[in-house]
Amino acid sequence: MKIGELSQRTDTPVRMLRYYEEQGLIHSERLPNGYRIYEDYVVDRVRQVRGLLEVGLPTRIIKQILPCLDSSRAIHLPYVTPDMIATLEHERDRMEEKIECLTKNHRAINDYLEAVSHEIRDS
Repeated sequence: MKIGELSQRTDTPVRMLRYYEEQGLIHSERLPNGYRIYEDYVVDRVRQVRGLLEVGLPTRIIKQILPCLDSSRAIHLPYVTPDMIATLEHERDRMEEKIECLTKNHRAINDYLEAVSHEIRDS
């Protein structure tokens, strides 16, 4: 798929996709005319990268953990440092807090919708 389609499918601006490629987070093939062509799996990769960026991970860390997104057996991190491990642990803990908060909010909205649905049906 071309970059415009990838942009539409992932709701990611073309400029941001080019940045992801510059950072080595996604890869494309180039046609003779210079157009970028992406494989289908890149849609999921872009969504994963965006999610990791949204929780605050910098692109340099995301690039290092990309092998984990494909398969935990493919992890090759030759430059693991104590700082990187500490950063990942901190970000993991922040994600856990966000997950807990989202879960509570999800339950609250679901409970509210159920209560409203019963009110409407009983009216």
